Amino acid sequence: MESMFILVPISIILAFIIGWFFWWSGKNGQFDDLEGPAHRILMDDDSTDKLLDKNQNDKDKPQ
Repeated sequence: MESMFILVPISIILAFIIGWFFWWSGKNGQFDDLEGPAHRILMDDDSTDKLLDKNQNDKDKPQ
């Protein structure tokens, strides 16, 4: 029973801390764009392929 006097206040304090971090992250824009990162993964980025081709062509040239 004595452990309840320690665990209950600690759990209440922990719940308030978690709630404050959730509120803070929402206020600072963490949840503004939930779909953008998922769409960026699907977009093809051909610029790296062009760089690789250019570097390969540079290696093939006689100096």
